[in-house]
Amino acid sequence: MIAEIVFAAGCFWGVEKHFESIPGVVDVKSGYVGGNYENPTYNQVLKYRMSNNKTIINHTEGVLVKFDKDKIDAKELIKSFWEIHDPTQLNRQGNDIGNNYRSAIFYTNNYQKETAFNTKVKYQKLLEQADYGKIVTQIQPLKKFWLAENYHQDYLKNNPNGYCPNHATGIKFEPEKINYPALLPLGDKEIIVVESEGYCPYCEKFEKDVLSSYKGTLPIRKAVSKQLDKFEIKTKLDATPTILFIEDGKEVFSHKGYLSSKEFYEVFGKFKLGEDTESYNVAFNKGTDNRFCKQYEIFKNTPDGVFVDKLSGEILFDTKDRFNSGTGWLSFYKAVDGSTIEKTDLSYGMIRTEVLAKKSGIHLGHVFDEMGHRRFCINATVLEFVPRDEVQ
Repeated sequence: MIAEIVFAAGCFWGVEKHFESIPGVVDVKSGYVGGNYENPTYNQVLKYRMSNNKTIINHTEGVLVKFDKDKIDAKELIKSFWEIHDPTQLNRQGNDIGNNYRSAIFYTNNYQKETAFNTKVKYQKLLEQADYGKIVTQIQPLKKFWLAENYHQDYLKNNPNGYCPNHATGIKFEPEKINYPALLPLGDKEIIVVESEGYCPYCEKFEKDVLSSYKGTLPIRKAVSKQLDKFEIKTKLDATPTILFIEDGKEVFSHKGYLSSKEFYEVFGKFKLGEDTESYNVAFNKGTDNRFCKQYEIFKNTPDGVFVDKLSGEILFDTKDRFNSGTGWLSFYKAVDGSTIEKTDLSYGMIRTEVLAKKSGIHLGHVFDEMGHRRFCINATVLEFVPRDEVQ
């Protein structure tokens, strides 16, 4: 979820560059904020920076920071704001003098408001220990943010040697200690994805490409290495992500680094199904169930519900579309929209249309055009059944 907050900490060029470099921030714009006149321009803001006209409240140079709340907390951004400038200077930062350089936070929700005031109290104590004065930063709700002229946007990207003074006091917040709860084995098979305590771009990519859409029945949990308790791990946990395939608390095998969705499900299939099983042969070697196999007999007359990919948990077929073709394989008039991929199959000297699960890429069977309708001929051993009232 994207949220917004505005910071003013002197010349907006350097402040914009700083926040653009923080992981989890998706966009930063320079502009004017906190004044009482409409459509401010850079020349107006400079004109009023030393004004004694009490009817005019000048704007300060600020940056609108848009960030992903799932990737970074507003608290980290606010703490960073305190650290990049001197909040004890009134209407200036270093040699930049005027009310357009005043320090300010413009919050957009109560959490940001409370965090701004709470961190102000903590930072004030740190400043006093270093003989600094009182913080003069304004903390106000954001009412209106006016975008600055185009040449101010990404100024330091476009002008690498441009003006960018460092006004930081050098005083930092102490790192917050995180108490990670112990993670104990669940028993049977499970997967643990070991992530970094800090920012890990490949952990983030694996989450986006694989974990975020996983709906399977085999548990997949995320943890940092220090959380693992009572596991028997052989792999050195010195890279993230490290994917541990666990059975009864013991590592069966592992993979270090990022896996694409296709790569993950190939490894996952070996772990969950077993390489010597009929279902694995169907899924990854394009095998075929025996006619009227045991799984077919179980699935041919289930109550109302859906059939899901045995690996990803994605819904593939609906009992409403099932019919008895008499062939000995599960038959459906259609697949759930968007759940499968069809490819031409020229194996065994025939021209057929293969059906694959879109998410995991596993082989499901074939589709045939018969007497005015389509028949999806699907292997039962690569499916799991979920009653309608249990569908998430």
